[in-house]
Amino acid sequence: MSHKDPRETELSVPKQHKAAIVQKEGGEVKVIDVDTPQKLERGQVLVKVLFSGICHTDLHAQIGDWPAHATFPLCGGHEGAGVVVALGEGADQFVKKGDRVGIKWLADSCLTCDFCRHGNEPNCQAAKMHGFTEHGSFQQYAVSFARHVTPIPDGLSLEAAAPLLCAGVTVWKAVKTANLTPGQTVAIVGAGGGLGHLAVQYAKAAGLRVISIDTGDDKQLLTQQLGSDHFVDFATEKDLVAAVKAKTSDGLGPHAAIVAASGAKAYEQALDYIRPTGALVPVGLPPNAACKYDIFFGVFFTKRILPSYVGNRQDAIESLQFAADGKVKVIYKARGLTELASIYDDMHHGKIAGRIVVDNSK
Repeated sequence: MSHKDPRETELSVPKQHKAAIVQKEGGEVKVIDVDTPQKLERGQVLVKVLFSGICHTDLHAQIGDWPAHATFPLCGGHEGAGVVVALGEGADQFVKKGDRVGIKWLADSCLTCDFCRHGNEPNCQAAKMHGFTEHGSFQQYAVSFARHVTPIPDGLSLEAAAPLLCAGVTVWKAVKTANLTPGQTVAIVGAGGGLGHLAVQYAKAAGLRVISIDTGDDKQLLTQQLGSDHFVDFATEKDLVAAVKAKTSDGLGPHAAIVAASGAKAYEQALDYIRPTGALVPVGLPPNAACKYDIFFGVFFTKRILPSYVGNRQDAIESLQFAADGKVKVIYKARGLTELASIYDDMHHGKIAGRIVVDNSK
């Protein structure tokens, strides 16, 4: 069965297209007509973006509640999936017209610095970010960089691929950062959420045992359906640390905890329930949050904090391949680009469950 959208074969470029623009920090999202770039710089590509996932980072960029601030006016979005329709000079070294590609958070990096050479491309001091420093994927045609767009496997639909370009690659990188071996146990905090439900699947695909931490019957059922070995409801457990440790065979706690939830408390609890030599892998980016780390017991029990930002080009390729192989599936709801303002409002008030994917044609 073909996973290609019929719109993928139309490669003509209009003079104008629809884009969701925020004029200033804290401003409203408005879908307007903008000029489609007709001339590209060296190494750039023009992507016809059919679908774009929505990440909480997009909201942080809009309202400006992070210590880092976006560039405005701004077209947000960094989970775009589409087709290459035009190439700048030299871009044909990496892609060709008609290629199915993804636009992820990391738009470009120098590829020559110490960070890039060691695979830490997101930490490049010349890094550019879609939907933050560069216009992103909440538009029908987006400029990106040929050496950093992600090839999308033919066996994966663009709609299903879109959320993986941030949520997927981010949690897959976190699983890799935990550096566990098959059979070991990882706790995933926020396991029923947009990031967490993917983390459960990547962890299981890596051969790990999973303790899902979240709240509610719906999330318990979801995580169990995705293969989680145990579920701990943080809202009903009187002693969360003891409850998590009790889910491990020797009672010493999981070998690592991936925290995809906001709030310092979740991080401090994780430091308490991971076993000696265990790793805490922070993924969520709550603004103005700090985590207390007891130096004496941290050293005494050799507990490590291993922050995980976003993945590099290879991590993105791997995260999509898991989905193409049927080992990872995104749970999402489909909406239209014209609904973006109301989606942002729902997100701001905590009404969004799971992931949202917008169809840029609607």
